[in-house]
Amino acid sequence: MTVFQLPVEAQASTKGYTLAQKMVGKACGAAGVRAGQYCEPKMTTVGSQDTTGPMTRDELKDLACLGFSADLVMQSFCHTGAYPKPIDVITHHTLPDFIMNRGGVSLRPGDGIIHSWLNRMLVPDTVGTGGDSHTRFPIGISFPAGSGLVAFAAATGVMPLDMPESVLVRFKGELQPGITLRDLVNAIPHQAIKDGHLTVEKAGKVNIFSGRVLEIEGLPTLKVEQAFELSDSSAERSAAGCSIKLDKEPIIEYLNSNIVMLKWMIAEGYGDVRTITRRIEEMEAWLANPELMEADKDAEYAAIIEIDLNEVKEPIVACPNDPDDVKLLSEVAGQKIDEVFIGSCMTNIGHFRAAGNLLDKYNGQLPTRLWVSPPTKMDASQLSDEGYYSIFGRVGARTEMPGCSLCMGNQARVGDNTTVVSTSTRNFPNRLGNNANVYLSSAELAAVAAIEGKLPTVAEYMKYAKSLDAVAAETYRYLNFDQIKNYTDKADTIISIKEA
Repeated sequence: MTVFQLPVEAQASTKGYTLAQKMVGKACGAAGVRAGQYCEPKMTTVGSQDTTGPMTRDELKDLACLGFSADLVMQSFCHTGAYPKPIDVITHHTLPDFIMNRGGVSLRPGDGIIHSWLNRMLVPDTVGTGGDSHTRFPIGISFPAGSGLVAFAAATGVMPLDMPESVLVRFKGELQPGITLRDLVNAIPHQAIKDGHLTVEKAGKVNIFSGRVLEIEGLPTLKVEQAFELSDSSAERSAAGCSIKLDKEPIIEYLNSNIVMLKWMIAEGYGDVRTITRRIEEMEAWLANPELMEADKDAEYAAIIEIDLNEVKEPIVACPNDPDDVKLLSEVAGQKIDEVFIGSCMTNIGHFRAAGNLLDKYNGQLPTRLWVSPPTKMDASQLSDEGYYSIFGRVGARTEMPGCSLCMGNQARVGDNTTVVSTSTRNFPNRLGNNANVYLSSAELAAVAAIEGKLPTVAEYMKYAKSLDAVAAETYRYLNFDQIKNYTDKADTIISIKEA
């Protein structure tokens, strides 16, 4: 007997819509979509990665898809690029043409992490999906899915969705000295535990975020690269998706940079040229009239969690081996550390500069094994040009090809039974290494742990953090391609299809 679940009528409401509900509504040609309502939003951006990509390819064949209906479909090779098995090499050679022949955009092995590229192809207030649980757009909203739904979304341009409820996380106050965005990531479960919305214990677990959209307000001036740290981490909350309310200015800056990057991609021989050109035109159209949606003041949420930045005065880490098991640094200080990993989609170029500046003051070989893996080849190239790779080499760090590296767990791994500090997304048992105990922290704290060979005291950490203050402006610069000559020179050679 086959049983089908029938769509449930959303309860009538006179209340306003959340930001997520408005973005999904826009993708459905409506003012908003209520929680629980079935809908089929337009998929503006779809991402596929290499461990599920072959399955997505097979499902696209079953759908007889000869051309994508989704506006932009992108394929990456970040999960298998560094240490490919023979079957992966075949995928690397065959999947790019399959994607591009259908109008998609294909990256290349060694280019880096899917999210760090896909985020730079986004149009504000649009909806998408991806075959990776961390497809969590910092502008717009995405609902990650399995290979079948990703294939369906790419082929048809829409995706079936039962609109989830939303949980609002509202930040207030001022960011305190030494506190990073990763600390705010961990502040969310920390506060949720205090409020009774989350428990660490698996038996009878409570998780207000599970299956809901995590919506974040109160940090409107974040750069988009910074915002992604927060949206990315919604996967570890088991949320269905994430939206972040940002001001226009950081998004305008981001899109101006990304237009140059996309033109550079065309000059470098990436395809499909028509799709990349169309996305450039869509970004330019938004920049000509930069309007952003925002939640109604009377929008309904399953819960509202408020976090006072004035009260977050020391780093917060996720403890072995559960991203929900968060503790203040003072509670775990002194723990001996064997290995440190700085990499994954949770990092950007500023994190590697900060780590490099701290490591540069250290003489000799580190007491820990340090792994470094920038998210994209553009980050790696810029860091090399600025001399940071020489610092990493001098202290004995192992530099990996840009990509998922240790975070995925299917490539290189840390030693058995080691204690690790990592900037990766999650620390599930045995993910980074057999019987490894993994703490999740900021890149800044990870660098200090690499130097000290232990989790430092708060006072020790703050001493290192203070040394970064003097170089903060230079350290936390992001990849603005429209200001980097190597990229602008190539971008200037591109003539749009319309002009041609």
